[in-house]
Amino acid sequence: MLWVDKYRPHSLDKFELHKQIAANLKKLVVSGDFPHCLFYGPPGAGKKTLVVALLREVYGPGAEKIKVETRPWSIELPSRKLEVELTTISSNYHVELNPSDVGNNDRYVVQEVIKELARNRPLDVAGNKGFKVLLLSEVDRLSREAQQSLRRTMEKYSAGCRLIMVASNISKVMEPVRSRCLCVRVPGPSHAQIQEQLSLVARKEGLSVPVGLGERVALLSQRNLRRALLTLEVAYVQHGGLDEATKVQPPDWELYCMEIANDMLQEQSPKRLYQVRGKLYELLGNCIPPELMLRALLSELLRKLDDELKVEVVKVAAFYEHRLQQGQKPIFHLEAFVAKFMALYKQWMQANFG
Repeated sequence: MLWVDKYRPHSLDKFELHKQIAANLKKLVVSGDFPHCLFYGPPGAGKKTLVVALLREVYGPGAEKIKVETRPWSIELPSRKLEVELTTISSNYHVELNPSDVGNNDRYVVQEVIKELARNRPLDVAGNKGFKVLLLSEVDRLSREAQQSLRRTMEKYSAGCRLIMVASNISKVMEPVRSRCLCVRVPGPSHAQIQEQLSLVARKEGLSVPVGLGERVALLSQRNLRRALLTLEVAYVQHGGLDEATKVQPPDWELYCMEIANDMLQEQSPKRLYQVRGKLYELLGNCIPPELMLRALLSELLRKLDDELKVEVVKVAAFYEHRLQQGQKPIFHLEAFVAKFMALYKQWMQANFG
């Protein structure tokens, strides 16, 4: 088992990273008041771990007895019949799903699938709560129509169903949805906190993390604890131990994004754009989220650009990141960003160096 899963805290009492948040959630459960919740914060901050611990606090160990299934859903629309496949993780007390997995059909999933799940209340066994919890991941990626449908569902089925939503960017969640939830901000851990957690996990494995290695891993993790633990474990497996000289490197997909950024800077031509398109397709084929690809490309480009160009390139990236949220085909918008950057960079080069 991976270290990141092996040493994940399973109860609110054992949370070291977000002690105050865990204590407040426990008070909420004890009080008997359990509203719809929205957990938001950067990736790897511990949002999902807090939610799982909260479910265990409410329902007991039974909430951890889960099954994963992918099943087809048949949704009757006025003009046609829509067939979608959705993967769910469920126990007797909760169901976890990601409606954004079905793309622009997410509003139908919210309208029909969640309604069906919300109607089925769990049995009130041994004094457990008489409502079911629906855990929705990546709510910030839902379309506007889906979020509007979600608002109505929250109101209609609030008696027998509680929604717990997880988002990385709360600004992409509509105000009517936010206003109906208890919003819990889960901040990303600091570099010092990440180093502390790395040392704690290593000690449980009978290892020690040198200060220099811990600093490098924390810096590379970009305040993402999950990524930091995975990076440390990869370094340990590759080198057979942990010492000051142990090398750490970014994930392969990030190295590939760096290569694409270098390609964009070296040559600006239709031929190079075609080559970059192939590499973007390869990353998408390996299930790398397009938003992460765009962010990694922008970060690498900004490191190598003149200050005069940086503001314009950030504006272009923001424009196409917004288009990514609205459109269906990520490759169109990623390629458009690459083409626009190449045009800007070539124009700047000609103006400054003839």
